[in-house]
Amino acid sequence: MKKVDFMLTAFRDGFQSVFGARVFSSDFLPVVEEAAAAGITHFEAGGGALFQAAYFYSNEDAFRVMDDFRRIAGNNANLQTLARGINVVGLDSQPRDIIKLHAQLMKKHGITTIRNFDALNDVNNLLYSGHCIAEAGLRHEITVTMMELPPGCVGHTVEFYESVLRRILDSGIPYDSLCFKDASGTSTPHKVYETIRMARKLVGGDTRIVFHSHETAGCSVLAYHAALEGGADQLDLSIAPLSGGTCQPDILTMWHALRGTQYDLGVDVKKIIKLEESLKEAMKDYFMPPEATQVNPLIPFFPMPGGALTANTQMLRDNGLMDKYQEVIAAMGEAVAKGGFGTSVTPVSQFYFQQAFNNVMFGPWKKIAEGYGKMVLGYFGRTPAEPDPEIVKIASEQLKLEPTTRSPLDINDENPAKGRKAAVAMLEANKLPVTDENIFIAASCSEKGIRFLKGEGTIGVRKIDRKKEAAEKNAAGTAPKSDAMTVTVNGRSYAVKFSGNSATVNGRQYDFSVADGITAEQPVRQAAMGGTGGEFTEVHSTLPGAVIRILAKPGDQVQAGQLLLVLEAMKMETPVNAPATGVLAKLEVTEGQQVQSGALLAVIKG
Repeated sequence: MKKVDFMLTAFRDGFQSVFGARVFSSDFLPVVEEAAAAGITHFEAGGGALFQAAYFYSNEDAFRVMDDFRRIAGNNANLQTLARGINVVGLDSQPRDIIKLHAQLMKKHGITTIRNFDALNDVNNLLYSGHCIAEAGLRHEITVTMMELPPGCVGHTVEFYESVLRRILDSGIPYDSLCFKDASGTSTPHKVYETIRMARKLVGGDTRIVFHSHETAGCSVLAYHAALEGGADQLDLSIAPLSGGTCQPDILTMWHALRGTQYDLGVDVKKIIKLEESLKEAMKDYFMPPEATQVNPLIPFFPMPGGALTANTQMLRDNGLMDKYQEVIAAMGEAVAKGGFGTSVTPVSQFYFQQAFNNVMFGPWKKIAEGYGKMVLGYFGRTPAEPDPEIVKIASEQLKLEPTTRSPLDINDENPAKGRKAAVAMLEANKLPVTDENIFIAASCSEKGIRFLKGEGTIGVRKIDRKKEAAEKNAAGTAPKSDAMTVTVNGRSYAVKFSGNSATVNGRQYDFSVADGITAEQPVRQAAMGGTGGEFTEVHSTLPGAVIRILAKPGDQVQAGQLLLVLEAMKMETPVNAPATGVLAKLEVTEGQQVQSGALLAVIKG
């Protein structure tokens, strides 16, 4: 029998693929302890989206979570994180000092191995990060990223993967193991077999080869068996309820699929069954997106990776845009084809989704997503195929950037808004301690990281409050109608009490009357400005999102086109500019506030 090693991915990729990485560590760390007691020694313990999500949604410190993970898993466990080459743990690329700091901090906080990949398979993007990982004393698992393309598209072939691997070998990047990562779960089993067999011939028998996939397209178990037949040593596996669907295959499923073959996972099946029951209990109050449990045979035609699918649907739900999901997915194929066929894995999968989202919301190619535009212009490295020239031209015009073949690292090193110095300035401006951890949080999480460090973080975890749900069910239909209520409009709450023909709103009394139908609409500006005269211009949101920066205050003189504030939706920043020259008479929003499409943001008096 050949022993097949595996890494348990439930506590990183599982969380990302099901819950968009929005989890509380207190809910899952006890299950980590049980997994360690069951004999599992190799865990995916952080990195990827789980790092930023701790600050964005869980209001937790990712470094503390890694420390706790190490303490619970034990000193001998192989704890692994995921890094995106020069993008480390974010969508944007970083300069050299932050890439080096990332490796040093992972080592400091108990990590053993970093799986390091570049979505474009640009080996130049793995050179510096790979050396930093090795110099920090970590194991470096270098990666080739894979996906399948729709019929008629050429690019992701065995020959292409061989050319990437040969460039890795020729570059001299230090590495301890080699991973082939298919984040969309779309590679055909035959191609997986041929790719792993090719790699085994090139690297010899002593190099550990790992294969990673998702069940999103329904063929991952076949692909995993093909990888073993081709010469792979290790597979990535998960446990229910964070297995199958958008996740990795289940340990029990793979164990069953290998019965009667020469391969054996070497697990105690009874302990794994008990472990799965514990994880189900720990996760029972989390909202389970229905799309996370599904296999979608159309995935190869767009392709949306399992690890990004639910992260995007959760953001669509947050913004009341879930009805747009099918349209956005349908638009992804064109974004992939015209973008140069970078692998659909973060950050490139996010760029594809953002551009497809913009094409649906604003019209085809009317608004280039910054990440997508920079990718086709060369600011993240070289795409596997040349992007569509017309899209390159549109991106250059909209972003006001020229195409480049320069190293992204050199460009980032020259950018005063990036790097250690910029992060320190951000911390000092907010009177926060300047530590290595805080520098990295500021550099990788920007304003949201700063808000966390200031104690102003928010919770975006979707959990079901069972007690509240039961209380509301019991109270339904039994409570008398009240003449007092709380009305929430655009995220703001108003205490309203009715008495005859008057209503008291937040302590102030108003007369009101109600008539059937709409006789006339009073302009919002009159209500906002107390009915005073003058020329007023309202500034409304063009899409749902969160206000992340406000750059003007009431009373300021503003010019037409001047930046007033910045909204964030789908991990994209959308600037809101003054439509007219005048005085900013009123701001209707605060930083961190969620607004809907059409919401009044500000009023300018001309």
